[in-house]
Amino acid sequence: MLQILGFAPFVFLLLVIRSTARPLYPLPGKGNHGSRQPLQTFRPYNIAHRGSNGELPEETHQAYMRAIEEGADFIETDILSSKDGVLVCFHDVILDDTTNVANYKEFADRKRTYEVQGVNTTGYFIVDFTLKELKSLRVNQRFSFRDQQFNGKFQIITFEEFITIALDAPRVVGIYPEIKNPVLINQYVKWSGGKKFEDKFVETLHKFGYKGSYLSKNWLKQPVFIQSFAPTSLLYISNQTDLPKVFLIDDVDIPTQDTNQSYWEITSDTYLDYIKQYVLGIGPWKDTLVPVINNYAMTPSDLVSRAHARNLQVHPYTYRNENKYLHFNYSQDPYKEYDYWINNIGVDGLFTDFTGSLHNFQEWTAPNHHDNTASKLLHEIALLASPYE
Repeated sequence: MLQILGFAPFVFLLLVIRSTARPLYPLPGKGNHGSRQPLQTFRPYNIAHRGSNGELPEETHQAYMRAIEEGADFIETDILSSKDGVLVCFHDVILDDTTNVANYKEFADRKRTYEVQGVNTTGYFIVDFTLKELKSLRVNQRFSFRDQQFNGKFQIITFEEFITIALDAPRVVGIYPEIKNPVLINQYVKWSGGKKFEDKFVETLHKFGYKGSYLSKNWLKQPVFIQSFAPTSLLYISNQTDLPKVFLIDDVDIPTQDTNQSYWEITSDTYLDYIKQYVLGIGPWKDTLVPVINNYAMTPSDLVSRAHARNLQVHPYTYRNENKYLHFNYSQDPYKEYDYWINNIGVDGLFTDFTGSLHNFQEWTAPNHHDNTASKLLHEIALLASPYE
């Protein structure tokens, strides 16, 4: 009896180690960089939308680290510019909704009204702040129904800092940066030599060694997709890089921000035939692919099949776990939604706010998956216990 009691701490220790160990990947920067696990290309890409922003404030170092830890294939970011021409990771052209800028008395006179995509918008515009000033701010969670405990704790990061997060990961992690609001940025931010926002964007990628067409040796070493809602930006940079590009498509009632084309124009067969010369794929809002009425997903459109017929990938956005974003068809179950979009619609990548959920779904539903963790643990306990029988 005493022998068994003496053995108990070992069993407890084994259980503690197993219950606290990370089953997927070590933390970024802690792995063996000499033999990094390559990017998976056999199933739809898990694209961490602004990082794991369902858990942590978006576009922050911490949100991207969490996404990598949870199994993201790509970490996605929006690129804007500071007043002094430094490219930063931030979604909105104004700072109001996701930072504490309103708490800074020294910035009270910075509020402006600019025209953004044909609409007069008032707020604290990112283009009116230097990088140093932006770094003094802290980021907040966008949605009030998500965890607020990290508000005011994390900084805005630069494009270069974002890239190093991916490059420092213990496995190959791709990046998915967006050329965000280029019309506004080029209007209010000026670089020497007549360079444009798009030029600085591509220069940054080249500086860190990103090059090569889709699935080339160079691309697989440092994977990247370049995305934008502005088709002219994608066409402009096509002369500077052969890195794969994705044309983002907004809601049916929102025209393109630079060419003022309608949704119906840019999803026509004629336009798809044109744009496929410059882009690898399209990134539509998912409710345009599968229309929604009274919170029920209806009959899918034929856009995915028409894109695939032209060898264009389709990476819809955005998948979220919360009930308010899950249509009734999915019984408030994000895994049912993933199953529908991957196995019925056949998309090639998914932008998700909850990287871990998508990764778990794909792991659990993999054809060769066998969850034998529990049986292995019991077997090890039995082996340790056998000497005491």
